[in-house]
Parts: sequence; C-alpha cells; structure tokens
Amino acid sequence: MSFRTVVISKKAKLSFKDNFMLIQGEETKMVHLSEIHTIIIESNMVQISAYLLSQIAETKIKLIFCDLRHNPTGELVPYYNNFSTSRKIINQSAWKESTKKILWTKIVCNKIQNQANHLKKQGLDAFKMLETYLGEVEEDDVTNREGHSAKVYFNALFGKDFTRDKVCDINSALDYGYTILLSYFNRTISSLGYINPLGVKHKNEYNFFNLGCDLMEPFRIIIDEFVYNNQNRIFDSEYKHDLVNLLNKPIKFKNQNTIVANAINLFVQCALKVVDEEGIDAYEKFEYGA
Repeated sequence: MSFRTVVISKKAKLSFKDNFMLIQGEETKMVHLSEIHTIIIESNMVQISAYLLSQIAETKIKLIFCDLRHNPTGELVPYYNNFSTSRKIINQSAWKESTKKILWTKIVCNKIQNQANHLKKQGLDAFKMLETYLGEVEEDDVTNREGHSAKVYFNALFGKDFTRDKVCDINSALDYGYTILLSYFNRTISSLGYINPLGVKHKNEYNFFNLGCDLMEPFRIIIDEFVYNNQNRIFDSEYKHDLVNLLNKPIKFKNQNTIVANAINLFVQCALKVVDEEGIDAYEKFEYGA
C-alpha cells in the first residue's frame, strides 16, 4: 500500500526507470512508484518526463503542481481510474435528491460534532453553542447550521477579529492544508470510478471537485487542530511539509488503527454507498477528538 508523500521543492529532473521515479537534483534518489500516494511539485524549476507523467496517471498517484508562491494550483487527473467507471458515472448522474440530502445532513452533523469536540478539548466554552446547533440541524441543513457553527468555531479558536478571508499565516496554513486534504479525496473518488464535478451539495459549475468538497468536510478538523496548535509559527516550507505529512498521521476509524490517507479511502467508500442506495445507514462517522 502506498504511504509516501514526495515533495520536490528544488531544481530537479524527474524521470521513470524500472518502476522507480528517478529524482536527479543535488543528489540522485529513486522512489518506487508503489510506495507513493502523492507527489507535490513546489518548484517551477522541475523537469518531468512524459513517460513518468503517464506512469503516475496509470498508477493513480496524485500529482499536485504549485505556483510561484508554492501554493497548490492544479493536479493531474487520469482518464481511467476504475474498471467500472462508466457504470459508476451512470449511477452517479441518477442519484436521487432525497438520498443526497440524507448524505449531506450526515456530513454536516459529523463536521459540527468534530468542531465541538475540538473546542471542548481546547477548553473553549463555545463547544456548547455548537452542540446546540448540532441539535438544530434539519434535513439538507436548510437553516445553514454549518455556516453558523463555522463562525462561532473560528472566532473561538483564533479570536473575535478573525475571518477566513483575512490575509495572515493562519489562513494561509488552513488553505494549504485543506487543499492537500481535498486533493487526496479527489484521488480516492477518481480511483473508485466516480467523477468529481457531480457533487452532493456543492454544485458550482466552475468547480471540478464538487464531490471532493462535499466529502472532505468532516476531515477539515485534522488541519484545524494542527494549525491551532501551531498558530504562532511562520508559514514557511517546513510548515507546509508538516501539513502534507498529516496524511500519514495515525488515527482511528471504524475502531481500527490506521492513518489519515487510509481513513479517507474507507470513509469515501462508506459515504458513497448512501447515494448509490446500497445502504442508507452505510455512512460511517469520522469521529475525531471525542
């Protein structure tokens, strides 16, 4: 099973040799493709061979490209990810609104509960307000308890003056971490044969990753907790690498010890069974910080 995240932050030439990614830079290194789940290209001075790109796509490795400020700006999306892709897409386009609403309600409740758990863990009384909102969630979250919870949550963590559009290291770290998280959800969704533009709640015609944006919500807490515990740090390359490594963070899911990357894979499979109508109760909550 793949377990490595490879970050290329300096000038290098990447090529393919005998099922290895060959990295030629200040030093020459080789990493077997079977060990890699994500590659992040942070430098614009990296050359990568077409053969390696083809093998990365075929092996279903997530490849993320960054801009001049080293922030994620795009990713490689393979054409073919699953032998049953056509059937999955036909089923996905026929998802019923009623089951999509059920799934979104479960996701929102899961997210708010994790936020409340985090606040309680940090000794912040605002968790009580979130627990109140949790009890008020209606089907499809028509009263937007998620949005109200987010405002209370972030103000409790980072102060009354904090907003998510404020230019600061905290928001830069949150955005970077969420992007890495979303990318792994995208990888998992594609590998299972689904397409990302067709979401459950997110329906932005300009967003290629609507489904990933839906399913990642309960997992944002992993990034939130790390940023809260490191809010006095400067957002630099070391900080970014620490955020990337959260994919390998040991956690529990379905009462089993695993890592975040594997938990995402299992969570997506369970969640999509709901809208595929294989089982309305198939959803497995991602409980974090309880």
